[in-house]
Amino acid sequence: MQYPPTELVLDAQGRVYHLGLAPEDIADTIILVGDQGRVDLVASNFNSIQHSSQHREFYCITGTYKGKRISALSTGIGTDNIDITINELDALANIDLEKREDKSEHKSLQLIRIGTCGILHPEVPVHSYILSTHAFGIDNVAHFYEVPFDSEEEALNEAIGAHVAFPDKVKTYISKASEEIVSLLDSDQTENGITVTSSGFYGPQGRQLRLKNRTSHINDRLSSFKHDEHRITNFEMESSALFSLGRALGHQCGTICLGIANRPNKEFSSGYKEAMEELIRYVLDRV
Repeated sequence: MQYPPTELVLDAQGRVYHLGLAPEDIADTIILVGDQGRVDLVASNFNSIQHSSQHREFYCITGTYKGKRISALSTGIGTDNIDITINELDALANIDLEKREDKSEHKSLQLIRIGTCGILHPEVPVHSYILSTHAFGIDNVAHFYEVPFDSEEEALNEAIGAHVAFPDKVKTYISKASEEIVSLLDSDQTENGITVTSSGFYGPQGRQLRLKNRTSHINDRLSSFKHDEHRITNFEMESSALFSLGRALGHQCGTICLGIANRPNKEFSSGYKEAMEELIRYVLDRV
């Protein structure tokens, strides 16, 4: 199959259109961050820098850390940006951009998101490391693709939906993180559980300013959910698309977040740069 220019969109230099990257610019292990400024925090730990570029909100630095080649890439906020990021990273790894056809051998990337999140349990302190075992999506992105979900994911999705009672028009899904990445990042320093990926920061996460929302009950219902050993730990805005699309394309995907807001306690971090630097080093030392 040859991908036409309207489907596989490249710039004048033959790089993928939004990321502005060529295949040689990225490593097989990529740290994904939302904030462009966080790319420099990751790269400040590198022993050498091999590539640096920025196009729109997508800022990439590739270098080495203790002998391992790693890229740090900013995605911006939201699952819409993750849709772009995953598809274009996969194209860099698995499509011959000159011939516009699949490569003969598939490459699996290791994609690890380091983000920030809101905590849903009062006993979990701000600046905790929240490790996602699954992502529960209220964002719709996976529904546009042929993404397979296994029986455990379907059962969890149904159980959460019945417990929380979302508005009728919200169609949810749940996808597991890579077990390999969860194992790499798991420790007695992490709080592990299901991450809720929302399509917005305010109403979809139960916040309300001047515009009345329909989900004022959502946080209490999410935090009280239990199903076998599973509980819901946190809110963020990217992981459901990362896990579902990434796995469907054959990549290993995971997320670990720094909890900067405890929603039940109405507590927000007064400053988390140092804690984020420590989390970044925690991840780099394990990948």
